[in-house]
Amino acid sequence: MLSKISTSALRKSLCSASRWNLRPRSRGLLTLAIETSCDDTSVAIVEKEANAVQIHFLDKVTCDTTAYQGIHPVVALESHQENIASLVNKALAHLPVACETKHARHQTINIANSSELRRKPDLVCATRGPGFRSNLFVGLDTGKALSVGWQVPFVGVHHMQAHLLTPRLVSCLNRGQNSNPDVALSQPVTPEFPFLSILISGGHSMLVKSSSITEHEIMASTADRALGEALDKAARDIIPDSLLQTSKSTMYGKLLEQFAFPNGSADYADYKAPKSRGEELLPRENPWGWNFTEPWSHSRQLQFSFCFIGATLARLFAAREASGQVISHDERIALAREAMRSSFEHLASRTIMALESLVKKGTDKEVKTLVVSGGVAANQYLMTVLRSFLDARGFGHVSLVAPPPYLCTDNAAMIGWAGIEMFEAGWHTNLTSRALKKWTLDPREEDGGVLGPFGWERVDK
Repeated sequence: MLSKISTSALRKSLCSASRWNLRPRSRGLLTLAIETSCDDTSVAIVEKEANAVQIHFLDKVTCDTTAYQGIHPVVALESHQENIASLVNKALAHLPVACETKHARHQTINIANSSELRRKPDLVCATRGPGFRSNLFVGLDTGKALSVGWQVPFVGVHHMQAHLLTPRLVSCLNRGQNSNPDVALSQPVTPEFPFLSILISGGHSMLVKSSSITEHEIMASTADRALGEALDKAARDIIPDSLLQTSKSTMYGKLLEQFAFPNGSADYADYKAPKSRGEELLPRENPWGWNFTEPWSHSRQLQFSFCFIGATLARLFAAREASGQVISHDERIALAREAMRSSFEHLASRTIMALESLVKKGTDKEVKTLVVSGGVAANQYLMTVLRSFLDARGFGHVSLVAPPPYLCTDNAAMIGWAGIEMFEAGWHTNLTSRALKKWTLDPREEDGGVLGPFGWERVDK
């Protein structure tokens, strides 16, 4: 008989056992969130009351894969398995203490070695995708188990959606721990929709127009390598081995920025963006006679390509090796600066083209904010290039925002925030949901975007 039960019927039967009182609250949501999509095992406790947010706990363990000079999925998986339980256990001690008057409607739980009752989370969130599936399952299954144990809703979060929503978390976070809830409730969460996002990391490079929590239009993506990956590879080529081996992580893009600009922003304080597309394409002279040529220089195609960085470096190093010439330290610094400048200007130029296309459609007034998120968003030279391009090309009215560095890289706080936003929008994830290696943002794509995969259910009204 069991073999005759359809998949859909089985899913419905599994879901029916997990129906709780899921009515979203306009004020007061507490979540425990988990992130395990790549090599960071992260857990957070996030609370939203009105439009003010507190991060009660945020910690992560980054897998040490420096021996591989990059991410090793199996080693990262083992790190998740070793660390997830202890991080969750550590987080529980930071759940808010229950106050009889303030939290009368909230359920409580006992925590080991604590004499005080703690508030039970209202929901549990975990990254569902995209990412390494085996790694995702560690966090996803842990999150589902906690939701069953606590009998609270579960939200499987889209990793890239969480990145682009992070500035909205920051806007509420900045309202402070002691902000008046009545005042916070009257303040909108910013950036308000619609806004444009540049999502850039080691695995993704895309330009997205977001009209709502779930409506995202991908305007441009990379045709080959992601920007973060390209910069990591450039760092391994340019930075001397003696310095590279001192790195305690595989975030070589950050090391490249530090190598190129040892004095920080003072080294690029005089940067000014090209005032026109023609000026942008002029070759840059240097004492060594090389230059980085932007891909599709005579095309206005809305697409990125970052393979030119590695290809240029490969040709240069091969030529120097063949001729027996040694690359000096000064030339390596120049190469690091040009690799970043050319790739950042390519990114900025295509972003300007996207904004110009919205002007032609008559929708330019809608987009007031350009969000930069993902690991590469922590690069301050990038932010200087983007701001200068916006000002030089007629988009000085567009605000440029990025999360603080600790929220740019993968972290569970952004997962908790995205889960809260989805829950408030009326969505939770049932217990049949599975990890997704690939998961687009755009509902026009074959998989249906954020709400496309099975497992989403409307929160009971």
